[in-house]
Amino acid sequence: MPSLKSIRKSIASVKNTQKITKAMKMVATAKLRRAQDAVKAIRPYARQMTEIADELAARLVADPSATESPVGGEAQAEDVPSLSTLHKILVGGTDKRVQLVVVSADRGLAGAYNSGIFRRAERFATELKLQEGRSLNLVVLGKKGRDYFRRRSHKVVAEHLGVEPKTAATRARELALQLTAALVNDEVDAIYVLYNEFKSAASQTVQLERLLPVRVREPVRQADSEAQEDEPKQLIDFLYEPSREAVLEHLLPLFLETELCRIFLEAIASEMGARMSAMDNASRNAKEMIGRLTLQYNRARQAAITKELMEIVGGAEALKG
Repeated sequence: MPSLKSIRKSIASVKNTQKITKAMKMVATAKLRRAQDAVKAIRPYARQMTEIADELAARLVADPSATESPVGGEAQAEDVPSLSTLHKILVGGTDKRVQLVVVSADRGLAGAYNSGIFRRAERFATELKLQEGRSLNLVVLGKKGRDYFRRRSHKVVAEHLGVEPKTAATRARELALQLTAALVNDEVDAIYVLYNEFKSAASQTVQLERLLPVRVREPVRQADSEAQEDEPKQLIDFLYEPSREAVLEHLLPLFLETELCRIFLEAIASEMGARMSAMDNASRNAKEMIGRLTLQYNRARQAAITKELMEIVGGAEALKG
């Protein structure tokens, strides 16, 4: 049986750990409230931007050769991308060279937040290896992801620190430019992103989404009086001013920045929720451990007192005899 001194040290150590876990839970709870508000605010905007990008991609598929002349017949500006470039970004082609953006955290102590991301990334890599002619490279965000994939055989082309709420918009803009350049320069065919989607403080879901090229909805047909109600409607394109290329040049970066910013905020809220739950569980486990150690300490102390009493009684009986 451990000595009383060692048990007292264990109890003090667990109590100190419990103080730390409670403090970390309080910090995560405060950050979670702000992150949750930010996620709720950006979701409707990001959803609308995604729908616009989907429609633009569908129109390019339906009529890839259509162009709009600038107002007044002026020549297209040199810095405005060509329609073929926009088609590559929005529609793309084969997904043989895949780039995966992995959004992880800088710190641990967040339960299965990081490990769930890593397992899904490994499964995705295995699925690609089973398909002939397909390759994968990684863009890793977060120290935990960096340390994990450095020990693996995956090809990592870029490493970044984790994202903070204050820098989410700036980091989204920078990464959007890098990803778009990789696609336009024909370095990759498709870009996927892997992150934790925030559901609630106790629930986060690992999501794997194709970021670029934009997923294309099926072209729809115009319904007439004799058509069935469930028959899809025909896509009707818009008139673009000053040109289709100029409009898409403005909308595409905005769409990509918004989507990445939403993903970063989802990941931040998920991390705070996972950390809050993990620290809550750790605090409860510490409380249970303190209870068990206290019971063990009381039993050991009682046994020591009983032993001393027996020695005293035995000595007294020996003096009588």
